[in-house]
Amino acid sequence: MRKVWLVICLVIVMVGIAIVGLKTFNRPPQRSHTMTISSPDFSNNGRIPDKYTCKGDNVSPALKFDLVPDGTKSLALIIDDPDAPGGTFNHWLVWNIPAATRDLPEAWPASGAVAGTNGFGRAAYGGPCPPPGHGPHHYHFKLYALDNNLALPAGATRTKFNQAIKGHVLDQAELVGTFER
Repeated sequence: MRKVWLVICLVIVMVGIAIVGLKTFNRPPQRSHTMTISSPDFSNNGRIPDKYTCKGDNVSPALKFDLVPDGTKSLALIIDDPDAPGGTFNHWLVWNIPAATRDLPEAWPASGAVAGTNGFGRAAYGGPCPPPGHGPHHYHFKLYALDNNLALPAGATRTKFNQAIKGHVLDQAELVGTFER
């Protein structure tokens, strides 16, 4: 009798495992944070060439986006410097970049998108320009995949941007470049 109960219990456990396994097998794969941002002009944690800074032409570097998630309605990009003496300094704030965008060319004028006010007081790209002798600064290029277009006017602040994206970020990616004068 004991053997019969043991076999019955074993069968029940195996059927339970099989059911759980089938449910897991048939479940659609969960998408992890896989979106990427890169630049052909510098590597992650690499030095940003002078051309893209106040020492050069002060134009935006080329950027590439990969693995943007399904359901993305728009992209947003922030470049900031958390090493700035007065706290995080915003160098570029752009939103409503078309969702199908995968490359931004060098010196991209933010056409088809909306630019917010950077730390220089302009709604445009402002390249790295740390104080001379302050050591290397880290510039964070942050890409956001959003489930909507933001209803923010041109020139909006970073604070307004942060409020507007709450609850709308599908994925995000980051590229870091360094620069010192």
